[in-house]
Amino acid sequence: MKKNRREFLQSSLALGLTPLLGTEAFGSPSEKKDQPDKLKILILGGTGFLGPHQVSYALERGHEVSIFTRGKTIPTTHQELFSKVEKLVGDRENDLEALKNRKWDVVIDNSGRRTKWTEDSAKLLVDNAGYYMYTSSISVFYPYYGDDFSEDREVVTEIPADANENQKATYEYGVMKATSELAAIDAFGEDRSIIVRPTLIVGPGDRTDRFPYWVARIEKGGEIIIPGASDEVVQYIDVRDLAEWMIRLLENKAAGTYNGAGPGFDMSTNAFVHGVHASFNSPVKYTQIDDMSFLQENGIIGIQPWVIQLPEYAGMSRADNKKAIDTGLTFRPLSETVQATHEWWYSDAVEEERRDNILNGDRSFMKREAEILEKWRAT
Repeated sequence: MKKNRREFLQSSLALGLTPLLGTEAFGSPSEKKDQPDKLKILILGGTGFLGPHQVSYALERGHEVSIFTRGKTIPTTHQELFSKVEKLVGDRENDLEALKNRKWDVVIDNSGRRTKWTEDSAKLLVDNAGYYMYTSSISVFYPYYGDDFSEDREVVTEIPADANENQKATYEYGVMKATSELAAIDAFGEDRSIIVRPTLIVGPGDRTDRFPYWVARIEKGGEIIIPGASDEVVQYIDVRDLAEWMIRLLENKAAGTYNGAGPGFDMSTNAFVHGVHASFNSPVKYTQIDDMSFLQENGIIGIQPWVIQLPEYAGMSRADNKKAIDTGLTFRPLSETVQATHEWWYSDAVEEERRDNILNGDRSFMKREAEILEKWRAT
């Protein structure tokens, strides 16, 4: 007897065969169900990590894109598309001339790294743009004590007087993002502002070496240290999922504040590591090191694309993403993120020197790994 589609999907799910169906069985993250109204989009930034993926998806959806940069950065992804965007040159610090007397439907502020920059651009554009989207960060919640990390959690807008030197640097970034959010909302109002707070962003074009290191290291194989407890929570988001969802928020005029965190379920440290390894066939042996003092003494904090659960960071991987999911945030499988990152990492977009340094450079964790393993066994 022939099964109908629903019966086939149900039986496949029961047998764990979902990957065989491909993402199109349930709708690709970039699927165009309806053609959106054409928007004129201004991206402040646009050539870094997130911007090129926003440009790609916006053009795919039929929108018109302008970018505002200093004209110095060459994107490492989607370079071929930048001939199709308007390039405005200036400086967020002291030269916004190119933005004057122009109109856009929406603005995406990716490069707001100072509160003054957001204040100045938002005030300049408030009468010439419909919506202002500010790319913030989950860092507005630092320190991450407690278990409520919804969008309604109070953000930190001042550095405490008793913060030590190590804490101040982290506070400064979070406070800058929080006060920049407020600057955007003050100018455009809550009904015309969209605030997105991403967690750790990974994928092709990554400007840090955290995620690419683990892709390259696990592909190489051998004995690999897994820092932290096996059941610590991991949150990350593929840059393409983030970029596409942000464009859809603009299309839907979905004013509000959102945590841009993934995946769509609770993922543990070891599930993440094994998920990365599933894309390769390298022989590996894992050694779990969950002694926090040992990790700190040997500089193994912050090298991984997840958050070691120090007390002030324990909640950083627990951002509530229900509101984001309800407004259309979707997630690619980890395997797709690994494969796309691997392809980009070994392309001409990444310099050979950077690839060599990640595993063989003087500061490479892999070069210290054998020595650290010996010390660990000796404890």
